[in-house]
Amino acid sequence: MWKESSEDIQPLRTGLTTGSCATACSVACAELLLAEKKLDIASITLPKGQTVELTLSECVVTAEGAFASTIKDAGDDPDVTHGALVFVNLMLTEEPGINFFAGMGVGTVTKEGLLLGVGEPAINPVPRAMMSEHLEALALRYAYKGGFNVSVGVEQGDMLAQKTMNPRLGIIGGLSILGTTGIVRPFSCSAWIASIHQGIDVAKANGIKHIAATTGNASELAIKTHYALEDQALIEMGDFVGAVLKHVKKNPIEKLTISGGFGKITKLANSHMDLNSRVSKIDFSHIAEAAKEAGANKVLQKKILTANTSIEALKLCEKDGIDLAAVICRQALAFAQSKLPASVEVEVWAINRHGDFVGSALDGREDKR
Repeated sequence: MWKESSEDIQPLRTGLTTGSCATACSVACAELLLAEKKLDIASITLPKGQTVELTLSECVVTAEGAFASTIKDAGDDPDVTHGALVFVNLMLTEEPGINFFAGMGVGTVTKEGLLLGVGEPAINPVPRAMMSEHLEALALRYAYKGGFNVSVGVEQGDMLAQKTMNPRLGIIGGLSILGTTGIVRPFSCSAWIASIHQGIDVAKANGIKHIAATTGNASELAIKTHYALEDQALIEMGDFVGAVLKHVKKNPIEKLTISGGFGKITKLANSHMDLNSRVSKIDFSHIAEAAKEAGANKVLQKKILTANTSIEALKLCEKDGIDLAAVICRQALAFAQSKLPASVEVEVWAINRHGDFVGSALDGREDKR
């Protein structure tokens, strides 16, 4: 559980990735087997050269090799794996080389399009490199000529994975071991962004030409139903529309649909790439200007400026027969198009709080639903 936060303003704590945890456990196992050193704290070097220490929960010799575990601390990032027990079972092998396996709670890749091949354990390249570098360094230090079998697991990882995009990505049986720097930055949500990128890549690799990126469950259900899209075509982007646009720019697809709550779409229309309230606010001045473009008089514009929510502003316009949603969607579409190659067909749909479409923009053409 998360600790009660202080009432005083304090810097947000960074954390360490599951890849860092697995590396620390691998080091502890190797030290135990190669040098009979039982570590309580494992020191590892992150990809950018920073040295960190992780406290071990357990480090023991087993019948097959060694076992070590540590509790993942994600700092102040709302990470699904915060507090999870990450562990490694390590075996020594006569043959040189390092082999990775999915332990309990770590998934296996079943679809093309990820950085890993089908059948591979969902241990991403950077964590693999971190573990390999540390194990190779220890082998050199202790003049060990053999190899290592490394099985990485996460306690209750199969249940935690249901809260991630792994099942949709075709990663079955548990979580992915992630990390590119070894550090979790507070509220960077790097794991979510990585899942967005993976989701797009998997959809492309499996021949899907129309992808829908949505801000939440209601907008996903609405667009899925409208187009009868399969789950693999749906990208849970949340607030990270910028992650979608940047990745599609580098890896173009035929058609991208952006579907979201009306308030989120007003932020996109106002040129925001992160739709979270901590980064971008509902701009009622911008909404009032959009309403003016749709034909709103000065009285209505003033009412919008004092509205409490974007939906209230929308209802005020609907009452006066002003199609605010069409203008907002058109502006959002223009911004999205400015970030993508001309070859990508883009459209934007907005929903209300009941999950009903209130407006859309298709290739610059409004299509009110």
